[in-house]
Amino acid sequence: MSSEPLIRFSNVTKVYGQGQVTFQALKGIDFSIAAGDFVAIMGPSGSGKSTAMNILGCLDIPSGGSYGFQEVHVETLTRNQRALLRRHQLGFVFQGFNLLSRTTALENVELPLLYRREPAAQRRAAAYVALEQVGLKGWEHHTPAELSGGQQQRVAIARAIVTQPSVLLADEPTGNLDTKMSQEVMELIRCFNREQGITILMVTHEPDIAAYAKRIIRFVDGKIESDRRNEESL
Repeated sequence: MSSEPLIRFSNVTKVYGQGQVTFQALKGIDFSIAAGDFVAIMGPSGSGKSTAMNILGCLDIPSGGSYGFQEVHVETLTRNQRALLRRHQLGFVFQGFNLLSRTTALENVELPLLYRREPAAQRRAAAYVALEQVGLKGWEHHTPAELSGGQQQRVAIARAIVTQPSVLLADEPTGNLDTKMSQEVMELIRCFNREQGITILMVTHEPDIAAYAKRIIRFVDGKIESDRRNEESL
């Protein structure tokens, strides 16, 4: 069994633009994340946290330095290879849910498996299981318009975990929810971390949401200002 971390950033930089309009979003970032960790990434707007999440999610690559995922150097992969890594290893949850409005909860959850070209019966069975795991048994044939915000985010989480990813990336997952629904969604995410060992990487502005994480990394001006274990969560 490898002792290597699941994820490693080594002196990662990210530069946008050229000449006078050059902007350095990341200025030599170093951190490692072990399998099964739950990390909250915080920081003000423009701090680099969203850039870091885009790189972590294989949606972008560093300008310099190295991003290791399961000992693979992601920055050396082709666009298609990164797409395969996303499809098979990563799940995504967004603030805006990003559900298809005219399709049912079940069909929304099936979508990642459709991209993986899995058989229809297998896709449907897995989607039923995922929706039950997020507490939506009986809601499979409702469209997003027939669901509350909290239920829509549960569908989004089911869609993210139906592929059994090793990492779940959540970008402001409670940003559109009230306090009660936010707590329910965060308990659900924490449950997947604790019971299934899914590694969670979550961007949030809210300290009470970050408090669910085992570790909090704070970005400021393209650098890591602090990186600490959250003893209250542990």
